[in-house]
Parts: sequence; structure tokens; C-alpha cells
Amino acid sequence: MSVGLLAVVDDILTAALKASAKTAGVVIDDAAVTPQYVQGLSPARELYVVWRIALGSMFNKFIIIIPLALLLSAFAPWVLPFLLILGGTYLCFEGAEKVTEWFGVHHAADETEARDEGRLIFGAIRTDLILSTEIMLIALASLDPDFGIWMTLGALVVIGLGMTALVYGAVALLVKIDDMGLALMKNPARRIRRTGARIVRSMPAVFRLIGIIGTVAMLWVGGHLVIANLAETFWHGPYELLHTVTHAVEAAGPVVVWVADTAMSAVIGLVLGLIIVGVVLGISRLRGRNQPGAAAH
Repeated sequence: MSVGLLAVVDDILTAALKASAKTAGVVIDDAAVTPQYVQGLSPARELYVVWRIALGSMFNKFIIIIPLALLLSAFAPWVLPFLLILGGTYLCFEGAEKVTEWFGVHHAADETEARDEGRLIFGAIRTDLILSTEIMLIALASLDPDFGIWMTLGALVVIGLGMTALVYGAVALLVKIDDMGLALMKNPARRIRRTGARIVRSMPAVFRLIGIIGTVAMLWVGGHLVIANLAETFWHGPYELLHTVTHAVEAAGPVVVWVADTAMSAVIGLVLGLIIVGVVLGISRLRGRNQPGAAAH
């Protein structure tokens, strides 16, 4: 019996590892997006906030995504593409909102509100829900359909635990690197102190870069979700445009094809996101004008 159990566990782990490999791109995106939500907090609160977001991510995966994905794939698989279109559209909106902030368009009411821990955690968990949904659905699609419900569930649980540990372990390391640099600056050895100082000086630029990568990642993943799932439902236009572009550069090799695919997905995601940002800003301004006392100001 123990040999049979070990064989089952080995099958689950093998299947989980193979399926996880196909989710690598989204996992990298998730790790790049999350540190943005910790910026502006005091160093003493950073790990606590990362831990809260990680707990929210596990809730997303094990309480919402996995049960819902298994139920829908069994009884209503046609619903999944529409859910992914909605999720991708939200990512495009979030990414485009950050792009407009680079050019001076501020959406938050004030700086204090933007740094409120509860709002930051909620925003991070909300974004994680969409990214985790894609991770788990890609993993589910990669598993053998004849695997059986319990083996499939076991593989998804392993993938969910592994991806959560990987993403938020990396995020925790990133946000505490500057503290490591400060500790090195107290070392008696001059060379080590200089290394610590370089680490501390470089961290603002590193986080700016991570913020840019995270924004591009949201636009890329969101745009790709919308394009791929629109093609599975009712509109093939964006997918055919993407296919035309990637086919034109196919002779240049897989790396160039991937770059072209990513760039086109991000551009389409940005255009869609900017449209939604414009609509949201327009509605906000109309509501502001219609509020009592608005004319007096």
C-alpha cells in the first residue's frame, strides 16, 4: 500500500512539475507586479504585508480558483473564456492607470489613502486573483484529462503551494535587500561596507525598474488574456492581427517571435486599458459635478 501511495504521489509531483513549467511567464509577472504594493511602507511592516498578501493568494487559489475551475471545467467550460476576458480587461485597466500616472494623471484621492495598508493589501490580493487564475487554468489545461478528479486536485494543490511560496518568497527577498545592505554597512571590513552602501543606493532604481516591469507585465498578460479568449468566443480580429505580426517575423527565430507577441499583446492591452481609464475618469468627473456643493467649489 505504501508503494502504491508513493507511486500516486510521484505521479502527482511529476504532473505538477510539467504543468508548472508552462506557467513560468505568468509567475514571473506575478513576482514583478507584487513589490509595487509594498513601496511606501515602513521597513518594519514590509514582511507583514507580504505575508498578508501571500495568505490572500492562498485563499484565492484554494478557496476560489481551484474549486471554481474544477466545477466549471466539468459542467460549464464555455464560461471560463468569458471570466478570463473580464480578468484580462481589469489587468489592462490597472496597467494603463499606472502608465497615465507616469505622465502626471493621478487617480488616488491623496497620498495617505494610496499608502493605507488595508487598501494596498486588498489591491494586491485582487490583482493576484487574476494572475493566479491564469496560472491555475494554464496548469489545469496542461494536465492529462484522464488524470482523474483527485489526482488533478492533488496536482493543482501542489502547483498552488509551490507557486505561492516561489512568488512571495522572491518578493520578501526583494523588499528586504536594502535592510541587508544596511546591515553590511555596519561591518568592520571597509569593502563589505562599500558593498552595502552600493546595495542601498541602488534599491530605489531597482524598485523603479520593478515597477515598470510589473506595469508592462500587467498589460502583456491582460492583453494576451483578452486576445486569446476573444478568439475562443466571438471575435478573432485581434488574434488574427497578432498571428499576422508573429508570422511575419517567424524567420528571425523564436526569441523575436516571443518579443513581437509580447509587444503586440502589451500594446493592445494598453489601448484597451486607456479606453477604460478614459471612461472611468469621465464618469468620476460627471459624478463630481453632480454632487451637492460641487458648483460652490
